[in-house]
Amino acid sequence: MGVAPIRVVLVDDAPEIRRLLRTVLEIDGRFAVAGEAEDGKEAIDVVAELRPDVVVLDVEMPHLTGPEALPEILARAPGTPVLVYSSARRHVEREALAAGAAAYREKGTDLAELLDLLADLAAAPRPSA
Repeated sequence: MGVAPIRVVLVDDAPEIRRLLRTVLEIDGRFAVAGEAEDGKEAIDVVAELRPDVVVLDVEMPHLTGPEALPEILARAPGTPVLVYSSARRHVEREALAAGAAAYREKGTDLAELLDLLADLAAAPRPSA
């Protein structure tokens, strides 16, 4: 029996970004995309329902931005690591980490590095809920 895949939820308002990430994650073989959301409001419900191993969260989205949604995502799915993945300016990294994100990477980061980081985040010990 093989190792269970790392379950990921992708949150980005750009369908082409979600499609690219889904393809790369599935080709890698360590991951399974459990769900997707196109804004922060939808992300809160999807993450709470699916309880993934890790979340990839964009910053700039309609209805509810990533930083606005992050506290509620963490409240509804305690211990779930969230990687903020954005093309936003560098100051967003500090804000994301201060709000509880497990990590921050800019879009354009080497995809192999991104995959390894997601695997590391999913494998890290989680605080008790």
